[in-house]
Amino acid sequence: MDKFDQKILSLLTENARMAVASIAREVSLSRSAVSERIKGLEERGIIRGYHARLGRPQGVVRAYFALCYHVRQCEQYAEALRAVPEIKLCYTISGETDMLVYVEAESMERLDAIRHIIEHTPHIKTVRTHMILGELINTLS
Repeated sequence: MDKFDQKILSLLTENARMAVASIAREVSLSRSAVSERIKGLEERGIIRGYHARLGRPQGVVRAYFALCYHVRQCEQYAEALRAVPEIKLCYTISGETDMLVYVEAESMERLDAIRHIIEHTPHIKTVRTHMILGELINTLS
């Protein structure tokens, strides 16, 4: 990947719908050269898709639940958690915590209900709630 590819990726990251002609002007290459480079980036798997960035609805309560459990059965817990639509991410992690679960709920009451569901899952030892107060860096969305 050279400086042109990096600049193309940067522009597409900012606006996945940016016209090839606009990208070509920004990187000082022809439209056909930019099209070929984008095609090559797609074929190599560097560009894996184009997505819309959605804003979070106002009033959404976000938190991480740090789970520790007695019996190491990550897949079993993940399967049970899939039934809760507000659970958006679930990671197994190293250290004292076994699993980290990201939740977006419409209210504190619903967040509490989700925590209750998790706490009453068999073999869960502890659930710690980490409320998200604000976002400082997010290069993923």
